[in-house]
Amino acid sequence: MRAAIVRRPIEAAALLREVAATGHGATSLFVGTVRDVSDERAVTGIEYAAYEAMATAELARIAGEAVERFGTGALVVEHRVGALAPGEVSVAVAVAHAHRGPALDATRYVIEELKKRVPIWKKEHYADGTREWVDPTLASRAAGLSTRNAGRSTFPERAG
Repeated sequence: MRAAIVRRPIEAAALLREVAATGHGATSLFVGTVRDVSDERAVTGIEYAAYEAMATAELARIAGEAVERFGTGALVVEHRVGALAPGEVSVAVAVAHAHRGPALDATRYVIEELKKRVPIWKKEHYADGTREWVDPTLASRAAGLSTRNAGRSTFPERAG
């Protein structure tokens, strides 16, 4: 098991190799990428920021919970911080298990809990020159409410 906040590009194939073993009949991979549109606004990039010590510790707690709950130690999760362009990988979760159900369930558990609990924030950069901080933990808690502006800063910034 490994959980990390990284500043380098995330290589999904490397994560898959890390969890591979002949006893695993199933491997699940989730890859989150930066979209070029958010709430109907063109996005030119995103900056991810984190309180890295706290984010790493919480990410490791979540990974440990998944290992215990779903019965596999073959789990790797990485979340990137820094500036990313549309199409770049921001987060990846790889889980291997003897059976597909636990592999898929563990993958979903990690990404959903990460969005709720890990102190990582993003500043979206828009084509119109504005920027807004978005707290993904607030956005995930706002599920069921209007998704427009859920978790968004009330203080948009103008690029200078």
